[in-house]
Amino acid sequence: MRVIDASNAIYGRLSAHIAKQLLEGETIRIVNADKCVITGSKDFIIDDFEKRRDIGSVRKGPYYPRTPDQILRRSIKNMLPSKKTHGKEALARCLVYCGVPSELKDAKVETIDSAKNKRLSNFVTLSEISERLGYKVRL
Repeated sequence: MRVIDASNAIYGRLSAHIAKQLLEGETIRIVNADKCVITGSKDFIIDDFEKRRDIGSVRKGPYYPRTPDQILRRSIKNMLPSKKTHGKEALARCLVYCGVPSELKDAKVETIDSAKNKRLSNFVTLSEISERLGYKVRL
């Protein structure tokens, strides 16, 4: 089992890397999903996520997540062949957490160097997006 820290990691690059590892049969736990970043204009990114949320209806969907951990999990799911058996099994081996849960406090945490954010500005975190989508952060 690998534990990966998503702090200051770029959303798409992290998702692609994890999807490949899951298809190879690894079990992955992702911590600090709320600190994952999306690079680009803050207003454009938030408007894009709000449009995704507003598509469809309450009865038929598509149902778009509001929590940071579920947003990251959905992006990983979209990079897997999720309608096939091996894609479903791969997604079942992935758990995503906001923060660090108590059972993973002592685990060795890895970071993905190819997914590191090197920008000082012009990015937005998943927690900021979630707040704009209506998610109320519990303290």
